[in-house]
Amino acid sequence: MTRKTIVITGAGDGIGAAAATLLAARRHHVVIVGCSPVKMEALAWELGASFYIADFTKLREVHTLAEWLLATYPRIDVLANNAGGVSGSKRRVTQDGHELTFQVNYLAGFLLTRLLLNRLIDSRATVINTASIGNRALGHLDIDDLENVKKYSPFKAFGDSKLAQVLFTRELYRRYGQFGLTAAAFHPGNTTSKYLWLESIEMGADTLAWLAGGQPGADFPPGEYFYRRKIAKPNRQAFDANLASKLWDRSETMLRGSEGLRLAGQPGRSPESSYVHQTL
Repeated sequence: MTRKTIVITGAGDGIGAAAATLLAARRHHVVIVGCSPVKMEALAWELGASFYIADFTKLREVHTLAEWLLATYPRIDVLANNAGGVSGSKRRVTQDGHELTFQVNYLAGFLLTRLLLNRLIDSRATVINTASIGNRALGHLDIDDLENVKKYSPFKAFGDSKLAQVLFTRELYRRYGQFGLTAAAFHPGNTTSKYLWLESIEMGADTLAWLAGGQPGADFPPGEYFYRRKIAKPNRQAFDANLASKLWDRSETMLRGSEGLRLAGQPGRSPESSYVHQTL
């Protein structure tokens, strides 16, 4: 078995912590990320893992996390965008100006992936997005109202954010699969937990650990949405390639700014073996 460097966000508890435990037991080098210093330090001590504190309601902390990862790890084999949450009945906006559920569940993970993209491609990495069946049951993306300004409900905001993750997964693989990058999304399960519907923490963690430890193409087909280690059926909007492309472009537009994605060029391999030029 090849020992991988695996970064897991939202690893303070739930499936993130459980998957980190499984992967550490299989002797992978696990890097856990979360917003609670107490939880992260305790889990890192237990697993002998590296950890980093980052609050995804603040995009500047995503930038700092990306800078630290790039400076620390010359190779990143897996990035698991597992951080997530659900806002309350009242629509809340982060200090970055984005609807809270949309930012934490989707936009921050998109930003982190985008900032690490050259390193991920050079590592022939797998990007895993923790979605939910909510993408199918609750989601319906309006590209002109991604953050539900017109008509907000916590359920639709959650479903939309999870549908965005599935679309992001498919578009990421479409754009960069030719360079060896793999992407996958998964639904953890069906029973109520803190933020997601889970059959059990262990069941959701099993699928995440399976994707993280597996070999793309041999153990699972890239670019798909999974449940219980099998391809599952997402929202029909997830198959809209035009919507996926527009979501990517709109996400980059949202993130341009003082604490967003600061681009210095366009996607494409450069003479310096850089696929995406960026200034952090």
